[in-house]
Amino acid sequence: MLHTQRSYGGSCVAPHHLAASAGRDVLKQGGNAVEAMVAAAAAIAVVYPHMNALGGDGFWLIHEPGKAPIAIDACGPAAGLASADFYAGETQIPERGPKAALTMAGTIGGWHEALNVASAWGKQLPLTTLLADAIYHAEGGVAVSQSQEALTAKHVERLSQSPGFSDALLLNGQVPREGKRLRQPRLAATLKRLAEAGLDDFYRGELAASMARDLEAVGSPLCLADFHAYRAQRVTPLEVTLQDTTLYNLPAPTQGMASLMILGIYERLKAAEPNGFEHLHGLIEATKRAFILRDQNVTDPGRVPTPLQELLSKENIGREAAQIDPQHALPWPHEPAPGDTIWMGTVDSEGRAVSFIQSIYWEFGSGVVLPESGVLWQNRGISFSLNPDDLRGLAPGRQPFHTLNPALAKFNDGRTMVYGTMGGEGQPQTQAAVFSRYALHGMPLQQAITAPRWLLGRTWGETSTNLKLEARFDDALVAALATAGHDVEVLPEAFSDTMGHAGGIVHHPDGLIESAHDPRSNGGAASV
Repeated sequence: MLHTQRSYGGSCVAPHHLAASAGRDVLKQGGNAVEAMVAAAAAIAVVYPHMNALGGDGFWLIHEPGKAPIAIDACGPAAGLASADFYAGETQIPERGPKAALTMAGTIGGWHEALNVASAWGKQLPLTTLLADAIYHAEGGVAVSQSQEALTAKHVERLSQSPGFSDALLLNGQVPREGKRLRQPRLAATLKRLAEAGLDDFYRGELAASMARDLEAVGSPLCLADFHAYRAQRVTPLEVTLQDTTLYNLPAPTQGMASLMILGIYERLKAAEPNGFEHLHGLIEATKRAFILRDQNVTDPGRVPTPLQELLSKENIGREAAQIDPQHALPWPHEPAPGDTIWMGTVDSEGRAVSFIQSIYWEFGSGVVLPESGVLWQNRGISFSLNPDDLRGLAPGRQPFHTLNPALAKFNDGRTMVYGTMGGEGQPQTQAAVFSRYALHGMPLQQAITAPRWLLGRTWGETSTNLKLEARFDDALVAALATAGHDVEVLPEAFSDTMGHAGGIVHHPDGLIESAHDPRSNGGAASV
């Protein structure tokens, strides 16, 4: 049985224990929360390649006590050549391969901008220190995780057709088995280059030139001009005020609006007890209301039809809550949005906190591994429509819709909480489950994450939109949900990967730091 970890010197939570350790070790060397997160982000890109990579996107929420949170949008836009003409003859953007690698990788730009934010906090550790663990694991090898083996086996037939995938992520042409050593020497060299030349080399240096050559050679629309033009942006986070808490999340192109709206609606419906019918039904129905508005409004920031902060007004949340039937489920045919990623959190001894998420979209992204740099490229751009007039229509320079949305909460009593998860459609739902259990119903942090979860929408690799429940839910609750009209499916597992890999850290006013990670992952909460 896992228990909430407690410490005073700082903590890092990640879905792989080696990434959590990388962040903790930076904290032990005097690094701050941002520096610890960069170390964890670099490490996770090596040890969890099925979930994220340097060729993906990222989003940050950074909190410094006494100041407003800072959000960083590190989402790469569509290439200058990525137009409907480029995809002439296609009915949709290919899901894998070079034509799926159509958006710039933003996450390294996000690391760079986050370190700029932290530069005001005092002396900084060198990049050679921050990237040391990632380099070590890429050179020496990492033990393949169970989920990497399973997902490689599931997708290998398709992914092995993508340039570079077999050489980089198979072992002697075979699916790597759990526990086997996977070395990534070209990725190690790339990380060393970033440590020595600086993170901007990824966009405007030798690395940029190398990656642009490789992308053009395999048939991606990305070119050197796209690298040179990219910079991560600081943006104003969205927020919702509850009775004793202010919640923060990312604006468009992420689904952060939905995460905030679910909890705003649920507070109006709040159940007397957690994990019963009123709790689950209320959050599930709030999810439906939020997803309907999300799909009508969230797209490239320049094309959002209604300002998202307006949708989060108390009046609008009240109207949405009033439409929920406390006893009956809204019928739910819904187009799911797939996506896989990682969430990580850090808090340092000064109470500075980071909620961070990094992704390549689907498992292994586009599957394209660049031959010189060893960088695996995302396929986030497949969320675009080839009809440029659609809400999420493709056009050069537009940002794709993102399921990513790291969360942060500031309590009126002085606590700060960072929390989040991977899991596409499940991200807002798991955030709502974890936060409501901990903050609204008083459950201990680890128990709030460990407790059985649900997902309205897709499982990995499936398109079903029913309500999936872990097997630990009481039979009477399952029956009550079905009677209310929910299309219920009980999964065979007590702890299912379908429910994502969540984590959370709470910083208390007296300096106490509580940390918890998901038993569904290979992760850990590493504290100082």
